[in-house]
Amino acid sequence: KKNPGIHGVVADLLETDAKYETAIETALGGSIRNIVTDNDTTAKYLIEYLKAGKFGRATFLPLTNVRARGRFEPANALREPGVIGLATDLVRCEPIYEDLKSQLLGRTLVVDNIDNALALGRKYRHSLYIVTLAGESFSPGGSITGGAFRNKENLLGRKREIEEMTGKVRELKKKLEDNQKEVEKKRRERNGYRDQIVLLGGQLQEQYLLENTAEMRRKQAEEQLRLSKISRSSLDEETVGIQNEIEKAKENSAVIEKKLADSHAREEALAQKVAEREEAVKALGTEREQQASVLEGVRVEGAALLQKDTFLRESEQRILRELEALDREEEAIAAAIRTEGDEEEQKRANIRSVEETIKISEAVEEADTKKEEELRGQKEALTKSRENFFNRRESVQDRVLALDRESVRLHSRAEKLEEGLEGSKAYLWDEYELTPSEALKLRDEHLSDLSSAKKEAANTRAAIKRLGNVNVNAIEEYKEVSERHAFLTGQYEDLVESEKSLQDIIAQLDRGMRRQFAEKFKEIDAAFNATFRELFGGGSGKLVLEAESDILEAAISIIAEPPGKKLQNMMQLSGGEKSLTAISLLFAIQSLKPSPFALLDEIEAALDDNNVGRFAEYLHRLSMNTQFIVITHRRGTMNSADRLYGITMQEKGVSALVSVNLVEDSVQ
Repeated sequence: KKNPGIHGVVADLLETDAKYETAIETALGGSIRNIVTDNDTTAKYLIEYLKAGKFGRATFLPLTNVRARGRFEPANALREPGVIGLATDLVRCEPIYEDLKSQLLGRTLVVDNIDNALALGRKYRHSLYIVTLAGESFSPGGSITGGAFRNKENLLGRKREIEEMTGKVRELKKKLEDNQKEVEKKRRERNGYRDQIVLLGGQLQEQYLLENTAEMRRKQAEEQLRLSKISRSSLDEETVGIQNEIEKAKENSAVIEKKLADSHAREEALAQKVAEREEAVKALGTEREQQASVLEGVRVEGAALLQKDTFLRESEQRILRELEALDREEEAIAAAIRTEGDEEEQKRANIRSVEETIKISEAVEEADTKKEEELRGQKEALTKSRENFFNRRESVQDRVLALDRESVRLHSRAEKLEEGLEGSKAYLWDEYELTPSEALKLRDEHLSDLSSAKKEAANTRAAIKRLGNVNVNAIEEYKEVSERHAFLTGQYEDLVESEKSLQDIIAQLDRGMRRQFAEKFKEIDAAFNATFRELFGGGSGKLVLEAESDILEAAISIIAEPPGKKLQNMMQLSGGEKSLTAISLLFAIQSLKPSPFALLDEIEAALDDNNVGRFAEYLHRLSMNTQFIVITHRRGTMNSADRLYGITMQEKGVSALVSVNLVEDSVQ
């Protein structure tokens, strides 16, 4: 983003169908990762950037260096069996990249399978670049590449997959939003149903309570009725028992009356006997009186009548005993009469108690009859209450059904209202591009009259129509211009920031180069003096910067003073001295930072034999860190070398390579 000159990677700039992705990716090969830039200046800057930061390597394709290929030859190959077409015709891109597409894919044929590709390659003598849909490639010259891809990245289809995934994500988001709306709608309906269920449940619970109460009362009444029936049956049994006792009492009363009658009869018989005995006693008394008078009369006759008197005494004693017995019997009879009277009173009391029990039983029976009638009335009232309860339950059920129908009607009406609301939202958005919340912010509280508001809206629409045609694309154009302005502003700010950053980097690099150049220049100057003295066998060498000038732009003077000569400029030396001075400077730089290997091409050609020996000796010392390949014709350099390679012509017209390993020869 900081560098607008980067267009992107080739894989992101080209598009093709999914079935051609493997073939096109095979045809592009390594160039699929190349970075497309606007020009080679941008590519150069980016390469320097990678080098400075040691970020690695990359291949750049400047659009200014890209040239479209000409017409594909041979054209007949396009009509061969299995040929799908040129790879460039199967790829889509923006017009600016047409030349790039033509250069990369303009001479590549896409074939359906490897068999047709082999036949096509043999027919055209392996002069075509062919790829198959499976990814095999046939290069000009006959080489074939194929096999299984390991960790295939599918760079070409990455953009398509991203777009497909983005589309799927949008669809899934839309489905998720729809599902969330549906869930919210169902949740509202469920909450409404729950409220109604709670309300109806409360009413139903009340009815259940009433029904349970009535049922409990009915059960209590039935229990009381059952108890009353049991009590009635027990009372009936008790009444039967009492009646039986009354019958028994009546029977006992008859027996008692019979006994009383018998007792009265016996009493009368005893009374008659007593009367008879009293009469007998009276008669005896009279007879006693008569006997006494007779005794008195015959007392004279005492002796004669003594036996008769004794007999009379015994009779008297016997009669007295009989009288005592009769008295005792009379007392017993009186006691029996008194006992019979007490029993009669007890029986009569029992009869009165039984009669009172009968009266109480009749009163209880009458009370039970009344209670039974009351319970029967309560039962009839409970039956009526139960019938009323069932009637109320039926009415409640009818009301529940009516509420269900009303709920369905209200839900359908709510759905219609929601559809109308969604239509109003859509109309508000389509007509005014406003959301309900934004429209609510624009609401005018003074406009409370709907008819006047509609009239004003109609007048406003008429005024808009009188304005004439309106540029409907003005908003889109404004958006595009605004987006482009924002994009260009961002680019401008990035460029300004990049310029400032580059200026800072340049300043830092400039300071670093000055500091590093000054340090290395001193080191090279010291090394040059030491190397010069060693190669020349004395003297001195010096590097001098031009005074009062920029260190990076100042001229450098090489001052050389060979042994026996005064200090003078290098340009005043002989050819051999100039050459040896240049060699001294070269070896001074090499000694400070040795390179892995160096190639020297007859740099000692202008030296005399003595200096060649010192040159070869010093070069041999430097070979400890650097491998030197020297092209030379000087014998002294050859004598110091480790290996010699030369070309000789032992026969006319026939060259042969000759090599000599001087190190092994010297060891032997």
